[in-house]
Amino acid sequence: MRVLLSTIGSRGEVQPMLALAVELRELGAEVRLAGPPDFRGLIEGYGLEFVPVGPEVSTFDQTSRPTPEQRRAMITGTVVDQFDALRPAVRDCDVLVGLGALQIAAPSIAEERGIPCVYTAFAAKTLPSDHHAPPPLGLGLDSTADFRTQWRQDADRWNDIWREPLNAQRAQAGMTPVDDVQPYIFTKHPWLASDPILDPWPTPSDLDVWQPGAWLVRDERPLSEELEEFLAAGDPPLYFGFGSMQVGADTSRAAIEAARAVGRRAIVLRGWADLALVDDAPDCLAIGEVNHQALFPRVSVVVHHGGAGTTTAVARSGAPQVVVPQRFDQFHWAKRIETLGIGVAHAPGQPTTDSLIEALDRALTPEIVARARVFATTVRGDGAARAAQQILALERL
Repeated sequence: MRVLLSTIGSRGEVQPMLALAVELRELGAEVRLAGPPDFRGLIEGYGLEFVPVGPEVSTFDQTSRPTPEQRRAMITGTVVDQFDALRPAVRDCDVLVGLGALQIAAPSIAEERGIPCVYTAFAAKTLPSDHHAPPPLGLGLDSTADFRTQWRQDADRWNDIWREPLNAQRAQAGMTPVDDVQPYIFTKHPWLASDPILDPWPTPSDLDVWQPGAWLVRDERPLSEELEEFLAAGDPPLYFGFGSMQVGADTSRAAIEAARAVGRRAIVLRGWADLALVDDAPDCLAIGEVNHQALFPRVSVVVHHGGAGTTTAVARSGAPQVVVPQRFDQFHWAKRIETLGIGVAHAPGQPTTDSLIEALDRALTPEIVARARVFATTVRGDGAARAAQQILALERL
């Protein structure tokens, strides 16, 4: 069986697809993974075939506000890039799996090829439901309306943005136009790659959602000698990491000052914002890419942006967490860990020294520490393996 996996986005979108790819390969499938060119080294490092789609996402200015003309050109370019990349990539494949809301071309490419297409979300909040509102995107949904109405408004927004460039590509392929883009992309049978206890799918629902669990890469990389020495030199430190988010330059100073204020050492992930230490004192360490599964059980609190993968990895580790959400589904994850009592939801946006001190004081309370440890035992780790088995079953239908 040959499978094409496709995603557009940051590490948070690529990482679960990588986990699925590894599991599929272990079951004997041939796997091709399409994604932003930033991740060629990561994906090929696992011995997987990589297909680049679009421009590098790490260089995109997350704070930019393009003009309407620039925005329309970007949207058209994104759709064209996806069709141009996925059409040859799917040539010999039996199934196409797309993850994330930007999979505009995937269902059309699968339809053209005559193969199944599986749409996968990584957070319950991103799929339509009468039980929650759409993810906040700052695009003027009526927050006073009921959830079903808000999702209809969100679907209208999808049509305004994506329908014209999508149907232009479909017309070139001799395919009929799509009237309603969002349900066409999501399908009536989407998969939800998140933990069913950390992020349960609400029922009843108009969608037939299958939730195998989060797709997590089994990471056996050792920690660096420098990091091991730092961990051994004192009590478990705090970890501050904002991954692909371009947080402000003052984030490092706020983090380190807050750590010192609560009497803890600090590890700072450089990330895409290229965070750095504020001095050369021995109580702080800046690191690059790291094995979360090996590190998180050895820190006292994880402070992060609230990406789906990071939130799940922290929950599995048993460490309390402070979520400082920046965009999209991250607000949802912040609310979930606060509701579950396994961490603290920090206010959105740029953290300050004072705001981090307050959040850390709460996260370090015995109640939250104990609850986080217990909750870790409930988070399943076989989501990607279950999904891989289900994909192989599609060939037999």
